[in-house]
Amino acid sequence: MELWFSEYQSKNVRFSVRIKDMLYSKKTPYQFLCVFDTEDMGRIMTLDDVVQLTTKDEFVYHEMISHVPLFTHRSPERVLVIGGGDGGTVREILKHPVKEVHLVEIDEQVIEASKKFFPSLSSGFSDPRTSVFCEDGIEFVKKNKGYDVIIIDSTDPLGPAVGLFSREFYRDVFYALNDDGIMVAQTESPFFYGEFLKRVYSDISSVFKFTNVYTAVIPTYPGALWTFTMGSKSIDPISVNSMKLPEFDTKYYSPDIHKNCFVLPPFVQKMISK
Repeated sequence: MELWFSEYQSKNVRFSVRIKDMLYSKKTPYQFLCVFDTEDMGRIMTLDDVVQLTTKDEFVYHEMISHVPLFTHRSPERVLVIGGGDGGTVREILKHPVKEVHLVEIDEQVIEASKKFFPSLSSGFSDPRTSVFCEDGIEFVKKNKGYDVIIIDSTDPLGPAVGLFSREFYRDVFYALNDDGIMVAQTESPFFYGEFLKRVYSDISSVFKFTNVYTAVIPTYPGALWTFTMGSKSIDPISVNSMKLPEFDTKYYSPDIHKNCFVLPPFVQKMISK
């Protein structure tokens, strides 16, 4: 008997993967959490039947949501991650000479599952520079300030993550940042969530001096082409000389990728310029 996991990526499109074993399932106070072992994608974490990561391609998402804003800032010392309970974003941030990383994850069970089933992602939780807060990121941002970079590593705009995609929240993020601060949020697929991307881009543009969308290819995410939207108080991301950036031990991100990820396909550029 074959066991398959399927995610409805839109009303009429499904992503399916054959399962070797169900490793974990739990109804947390916020969502339904599962971990599978698969034939081709390695281990998979899902929340409410939506793929959050696979060990096959997680590096693309975590490298791009982390290194692009951190290298744009150039000298970040204090970084806040909202969401990201799997630890992959923290892992990438700690490759930089930062002094302090705060991770705010509302669902403690995501952190615990990652420690157990994804140890290579969650290794940064034990770094002395990392502090973990299990609370609501929306309220945390209102009470805590002085960050150089804020990374909104959220789930899809459903359930507990809905409030992380509002203009009011982006204003709070703005005031939580230092004068040269930068924020970035994952902003979904332009193929399936074009109207959502357009709205988020408009909201962030209304708050930050510079707003830029950049892309990466993540095979297990809807549409494969994924967007991130960056808001910057004073640094124009396009002006950064990527050829002077140092090279890390990365699998997807590079100085060339940094330069070119801001070059958008015409249909995406048209989408956000309307």
